[in-house]
Amino acid sequence: MIRFIRPQLEDPAILPSSGAASLRTDHPHATPYGRPFWFAYAANTSVMIAVALLFRYADFVTVLGGSELHLGWIVGIGMIGSLAARVFLGWAIDHYGARRVWLAALLLLSACCLGHLFVTSHRGPMIYSLRIFYCCALAGIFGASMTFISGRAPTARMAEMLGMLGTSGFVGMVIGTQIGDILCGTATISRVQINLMFLIAAGFGAAACFFAWLATWGQAVPSWRRRPPLFWLLKRYNPGTVLLVSAAMGMGIGLPGTFLRTYAAELDIARIGLFFAVYAPSAIVTRLATRRLPERFGLRPMILTGMVFMGLGQLTFLVVRNEWLLVAPGVVYGVAHAIVFPSAIALGSSAFPNRYRGLGTTLMLAAFDFGQLVGAPIAGWIVDSGDSVGLPGYPMMFCSVAAMFGIVAAIFALATSARQEPASSHRPSAAIRRPLADKKSSEVKERLSSAP
Repeated sequence: MIRFIRPQLEDPAILPSSGAASLRTDHPHATPYGRPFWFAYAANTSVMIAVALLFRYADFVTVLGGSELHLGWIVGIGMIGSLAARVFLGWAIDHYGARRVWLAALLLLSACCLGHLFVTSHRGPMIYSLRIFYCCALAGIFGASMTFISGRAPTARMAEMLGMLGTSGFVGMVIGTQIGDILCGTATISRVQINLMFLIAAGFGAAACFFAWLATWGQAVPSWRRRPPLFWLLKRYNPGTVLLVSAAMGMGIGLPGTFLRTYAAELDIARIGLFFAVYAPSAIVTRLATRRLPERFGLRPMILTGMVFMGLGQLTFLVVRNEWLLVAPGVVYGVAHAIVFPSAIALGSSAFPNRYRGLGTTLMLAAFDFGQLVGAPIAGWIVDSGDSVGLPGYPMMFCSVAAMFGIVAAIFALATSARQEPASSHRPSAAIRRPLADKKSSEVKERLSSAP
């Protein structure tokens, strides 16, 4: 007599897989939303409050005596750490599980914020080292959280889930920038104000660690398996030109957090919170309104639409003359970010099977980091060079970045026009798997009934 034993789990819709809580797409009542998602949402919100507070990192560099050029190099070199860590993080998430990587990265984030209290120079190795570790921490946080959430959703709804998780970032962005304006929105900024900013950011990092611990409670550790060489995996599951899109996204999305403060200061605008206060609601509304469109129309049209809006977002900065006009780029930037980011990440990471999903996600985020690594120093150089020869530095920078988005969008459109988007990226995987599962089940029953 043959007896089949089915393991009982706390939630029958959740199965352990590849470092993430994987959602069974064929379960009739399966839903990717639940307590783990909302705890992850709270953790992400806390992290983004800390990150948004540090949008005033330019004030920190200025207090230390640095300029936009120094700021660009500090931010750009910091991304080297993040980019280098991505290779290890993808393997670590798949091998050790998203939980361990997520919690360790959150602890590192708080430690880096506290470490900035002891920095006294914008030229020494300490500020560069802390920025590198800070970027490594963010790489681990977002890589692990995205892998955890994407593992709970069917492939067809991956962009939706990543987009909905991303709304927590916009909520945190609003709160963090408002706290930053309260702390540092004065004509002159002292070191005491900067230190308080880093202390509060470290506290939100600790709160995020608590919520992430609750979100991943009971997560199974991935079973060990032999893993092929990294370059073999990248060659086999290469996502293609969407990597270029992700790099362009990194440069464009990173500009406001790095240079908006100094651009506003050039225009005699003391507060930048209004930009993010508009940016975030615009992105949230867009995410809610378009969350099922990738499943319906596919990811490629969504990416192209987001790239167009991202280019327009650069040009709308040219109309800013006072604080209230920050609303214009805030709205366009929010719409662009909401559309392009989850679609690009989903298209790139879905090229990898679930057991390598951590690698796929971190690869896309590595391309995003590469865009910031290259983009921040180039943007700083354009501004500094323009000002040194009497040309408008910031308008030159915004126009150059807008042109870059147009070129990248054209390359992506031409490269993908002849290649049909994989069906799994926009059709429910459950509809594909159920007939196969039913057929296999009926074959097993026939064999058992005919057995002596």
